[in-house]
Amino acid sequence: MRIFLTGATGFIGSAIVSELLQAGNQVVGVTRSDAGAEALAAAGAEVYRGTLEDPQGLRDGAAEAEAVIHTAFDHDFSRFAENCEKDSRVIAALGQALAGSDRPLVITSGVGMGSPGHGQLAVEDVFNPDHPNPRIASELAGNALLEAGINLSVLRLPQVHNTLKQGLISPLIEIARQKGVSAYVGDGRNRYSAGHVSDAARLYRLAVEKRQPGARYHAVGEEGVEVRAIAEALGRGLNLPVVSIAPEKAAEHFGWMAMFAPMDLPASSALTQARLGWRPTGPTLIADLDAMRY
Repeated sequence: MRIFLTGATGFIGSAIVSELLQAGNQVVGVTRSDAGAEALAAAGAEVYRGTLEDPQGLRDGAAEAEAVIHTAFDHDFSRFAENCEKDSRVIAALGQALAGSDRPLVITSGVGMGSPGHGQLAVEDVFNPDHPNPRIASELAGNALLEAGINLSVLRLPQVHNTLKQGLISPLIEIARQKGVSAYVGDGRNRYSAGHVSDAARLYRLAVEKRQPGARYHAVGEEGVEVRAIAEALGRGLNLPVVSIAPEKAAEHFGWMAMFAPMDLPASSALTQARLGWRPTGPTLIADLDAMRY
């Protein structure tokens, strides 16, 4: 297939490029920079210049593809709600490019959108249009396309990791360096689900091959890793003391990460594995944290 991929030079996107090419697909990767264009060309992908701020330009690129995978997202969390709305506009534009066809569109969301309530296991078949997290805007935009007859599926991500990046844990590393301690909130028993980047890339390929309208998939290898265990791994790697932060002090210590630090976000991929035959095989989150070069 000729697959149009946004976020193609990002952490997850670059892994998807390799996965798709190895499976014999042609990849048209979106980038905004010269460096990104060079990296895509070196990998064997076709280069398409585009940005999230120009959804119509992305629509034009997607119109020439047999399938679309959308992974790009603006990770400036100081403008999180605004960026979620920007993502919804991009999804709408990509869907317009596929109107009147059965060509698949796979969009990206977070596993938290599948949670039935705080601390409850997120599952694929849960969808709450009134979810308070602004990230729900992406899935709402996807649902609008489904109602319009677009072949759309959703891939929800946990903390995706290798020895270079680990989702929300990467900024925790920088905070620990700045503060001189590796911290967690309260007793640290809250959990993050996790998945290795190679497993996530393979799941995107399987999802676009499956072409199942309305499906939701979870790229989860571990249902829940306690944040205290994560903080302890960072403490080992950075040679820093590990401390508990009282909830009322979280904003002072974590800054913008204070909204995420106490969250309890376990998630399951049981339905994903059953429906796609996908099995996560990559290293665990703690193994990657212990193996990385700090």
